[in-house]
Amino acid sequence: MTTPVTIIGAGLGGLTLARVLHVHGIPATIYEAETSPMARAQGGLLDIHDYNGQLALKAAGLFEEFLGIIHKGAEASRVLDKDATVLLDEPDDGTGKRPEVHRGALRKILLDSLPAGTIQWGRKVTAVRPLGGGRHEVTFADGETVTTSLLVGADGAWSRIRPLLSDAKPEYVGTSLIETYLFDGDTRHPASARAVGDGSLFALAPGKGISAHREPDGVLHTYVTLIKPQEWIAAIDFTDAGAATAHVAAEFHDWAPELTALITDGETDPVPRTINALPIEHRWDRVPGVTLLGDAAHLMPPSGEGANLAMYDGAELGNALAAHPDDIEAALTAYEEALFPRSATAAAQASHIHKLCLDDNAPHSLVGFFTNYGQAG
Repeated sequence: MTTPVTIIGAGLGGLTLARVLHVHGIPATIYEAETSPMARAQGGLLDIHDYNGQLALKAAGLFEEFLGIIHKGAEASRVLDKDATVLLDEPDDGTGKRPEVHRGALRKILLDSLPAGTIQWGRKVTAVRPLGGGRHEVTFADGETVTTSLLVGADGAWSRIRPLLSDAKPEYVGTSLIETYLFDGDTRHPASARAVGDGSLFALAPGKGISAHREPDGVLHTYVTLIKPQEWIAAIDFTDAGAATAHVAAEFHDWAPELTALITDGETDPVPRTINALPIEHRWDRVPGVTLLGDAAHLMPPSGEGANLAMYDGAELGNALAAHPDDIEAALTAYEEALFPRSATAAAQASHIHKLCLDDNAPHSLVGFFTNYGQAG
């Protein structure tokens, strides 16, 4: 196949696609809105699963590099109630089925695996239009355009490419997150560090929760979760970090102090994130010359699957194009026929888990889920 592939978005999915294409000798260019690889922080830990994310890394020829960035011991997980009573405590079993790695380190492996010039930074898409015959014209913020016969939207929740295929738009699921960090936790925040344990913490009650990861160097990375209308989160002035933190912490006034300290002792400004999702059964009719992967295709509540699915999508699309070098439409058809049921199954489970974490029986609902279906994480 000699048709160059145009990929919009240099997240994990787009990078995996470009790498798998490179392995097969297929040219690709990624256009990314961010100005450089270091334009922003790349989030926290990801658990990379042996049934999708790890398979994608193997297809990309990067599995050995991946093994070198695993945060050992971080597969441990625990569930607590609001009084910090431990209801479930599972150590890292060492099997490597869901090892934790830092998103930034994983992204760097993918970035470093691509030929120089594969990614064009600072190229924000402002418009895209079909030209007929499977060709599309992409316009960037600087006014420049590119024309392509194979366009892939790997540009996330608010994809500029999705409208070529679907009228669906992400909708608020009723839950918001507030992100905070504590540093040097074992020394400076020992009670909170003990509560978090060696890996992941889920401290839950009906309608609210405090989740945290232990990251390298004693970092405690926290996500506060609240079922609230969008107007509630929008009314908080997050430019006033102290007042915003106090406002959020007030929702947990009767919780154990080692848990609330993950909020009140936060050493970075709290960052709000609303949770949005596409319809569980989101799919589209085949449109020549264009497809989607990752959150652009199947945005869902956080469940540990998002990054894994994006990378797996990228690898599967790359393999499909390599398997049908002379027939782009056959490749895209094969890819989407597998993508749609896979995405729907994952989205349904993500929605189910999300509700379990915050339902009227929380945290016991989540304990039951983990007990019945395997390790937390």
